[in-house]
Amino acid sequence: MSDPRYPVGTFSFTPFANDAERQTAIAEIRDLPKQLLAALDTLGEAHLDSPYRHGGWTIRQLVHHIADSHMNAFIRFRLALTEDKPTIKPYDEHAWSLLPDSKLPIESSLAIIENVHLRLAVLLKLTPVEAFARELIHPVSGPMTLDKLLHLYAWHGRHHVAHIAKAPR
Repeated sequence: MSDPRYPVGTFSFTPFANDAERQTAIAEIRDLPKQLLAALDTLGEAHLDSPYRHGGWTIRQLVHHIADSHMNAFIRFRLALTEDKPTIKPYDEHAWSLLPDSKLPIESSLAIIENVHLRLAVLLKLTPVEAFARELIHPVSGPMTLDKLLHLYAWHGRHHVAHIAKAPR
């Protein structure tokens, strides 16, 4: 039986073999809002405050988390494209999920996700191939390239859409 925490498997980084693979990941970033809406469309309002898995966040918290995480991703890409090996700031995802705004309707975060992904996808699509080798420093994970960051956030979107799609009905 697969681990319900990782419905698409754990994150693992394999460098892109070519730019076509990179463009596929950028398309995943672009399409995440549409994929997320499709997964949410199968749920009723009552399901939003239920955990997506035993011991997990509620679906409402999960949607707000995606907005929080992907806003951070947008900033991280921009920092790495404009600074030499910037050190990024991690954040306590669990603590953020407990803040009072985690009870807001999901539409506020869906709007953020839609617009952040629009800007991020355009930025990534227009970024020169050689720039994806630029690095940033994560204080816990260490150095990573923009290619790895792209891989990570494409996976992160798939990961959470799968949580919602597999949530108990």
